[in-house]
Amino acid sequence: MAGGGAPAKVEEPTPHPPKDQLLGISYCITSPPPWPEAILLGFQHFLVMLGTSVLIPAALVPQMGGGNEEKAKVIQTLLFVAGINTLNQTLFGTRLPAVIGGSYTFVAPTISIILAGRYNNIGDPIRFKRTMRGIQGALIVASTLQIVLGFSGLWRNVVRFLSPLSAVPLVALVGFGLYELGFPGVAKCIEIGLPELILLVIFSQYIPHAIHSVRHVFDRFAVIFAVAIVWIYAHLLTVGGAYNDSPPRTQATCRTDRAGLIDGAPWVRIPYPFQWGSPSFDAGEAFAMMMATFVALVESTGGFIAISRYASATYVPPSIQSRGIGWQGIGILISGLFGTATGSSVSIENAGLLGLTRVGSRRVVQIAAGFMIFFSILGKFGAVFASIPGSIFAAIYCLLFAYVGSVGLSFLQFCNLNSFRTKFILGFSIFLGLSIPQYFNEYTAIKGYGPVHTDQRWFNDLVNVPFQSEAFVAVLVAYVLDNTLHRRDGAVRKDRGKHWWDRFRSFKGDSRSEEFYSLPFNLNKYFPSV
Repeated sequence: MAGGGAPAKVEEPTPHPPKDQLLGISYCITSPPPWPEAILLGFQHFLVMLGTSVLIPAALVPQMGGGNEEKAKVIQTLLFVAGINTLNQTLFGTRLPAVIGGSYTFVAPTISIILAGRYNNIGDPIRFKRTMRGIQGALIVASTLQIVLGFSGLWRNVVRFLSPLSAVPLVALVGFGLYELGFPGVAKCIEIGLPELILLVIFSQYIPHAIHSVRHVFDRFAVIFAVAIVWIYAHLLTVGGAYNDSPPRTQATCRTDRAGLIDGAPWVRIPYPFQWGSPSFDAGEAFAMMMATFVALVESTGGFIAISRYASATYVPPSIQSRGIGWQGIGILISGLFGTATGSSVSIENAGLLGLTRVGSRRVVQIAAGFMIFFSILGKFGAVFASIPGSIFAAIYCLLFAYVGSVGLSFLQFCNLNSFRTKFILGFSIFLGLSIPQYFNEYTAIKGYGPVHTDQRWFNDLVNVPFQSEAFVAVLVAYVLDNTLHRRDGAVRKDRGKHWWDRFRSFKGDSRSEEFYSLPFNLNKYFPSV
């Protein structure tokens, strides 16, 4: 040692400190971007939610006995209702920038209604209207579950027992659990899906670091750039005859002119309640749909938590989550009244888009709702965008669902990862959340029906539907274990991260809740949150 001095002190590495608000967001929930940028970002949200709005009716309507005209009208109706529900949620629900769109969770009970014996002897297209009325009746009855649980405050009492540890499997598998909609969809038309996926990664991750720009053009509008380029490329392949001799399934997923939506869509049409006739009601089908509604409620709770993070807001107070679920129930009621063929829940892909763009502004999503309503009324224009090949949407999902899954994992920052209790609950719940639905889905794919198979389809759905949801199974296991295993031990409370969320147990526990979640027009005075 030179000069006989003391040895230099080695600086110990320190872990990253936990943050109850996500840093690095350009525009948070209450800070809107400039209007031109906000309009483009809103249109990008509209593009992203189009995938689900097109794929669900495209799969269900032909089974119901409908043609291209009926398919186009159902897509218009789904877009119109999504616009209304998104505005309701951003204004009066959680007030988070959450898009409320069609949900795959309702597909299984809907197919059971389609296959019901009472529709077998009815010819097309009358069978389509009769089946739609049956779906409407089931949705109307099922919506009461979320409305009651939400507005009565019962769901608030359930969510209060959720800790960061039990929230990790829920939010993570809300995103990662949708893996079947990702690369398998890309592979259906690999020459279109793979370039879309690669371009998305290049525009959103590489170009912004290569070109140091203050305006954040490429990363913020990566979806628009990538979709425009690959859509043009797909159209050139279509008109060039690349798919003329391909199998029908390949043509359906690759061509830009196979949807039949543009010809079937009217120029101007405003969807309205009971447009297919008076709903019909069946008790068994309503119970099955009610179970799907409960699963959607759980998944949407995870969606709200993810969105609050990407909006750079604090954790959503239980009373606000309960209020949001109540308004989502009203959204399912509206879906039943208008006849969308499926229920409504939080759009997970749009939640991921908040992370990709780093813009969590409420105004952007409200503008997106305006685009949904606008293009649903001007049918031909909306049908043009709806003709985007499904492989392009699947590539987008690969990125956006990953963002939602990763934000779920980020809640581990509040937990003690050196605790064996934490390791057990985390690993066991995520493993079963993936393994049990895999068994149910494999069984259904091989046998044509689920593990629970009786003469009553509604009872089968009542049991099979919840166990086909990765997020539902994972949070069920984690929630039960986290609230029963060594709960009285004082150190366990800190291990599970519960002390980080104590201040958000009530609406007035943290001053920031008022800024992010209070109702507009001074409505908190008449509808106070607790």
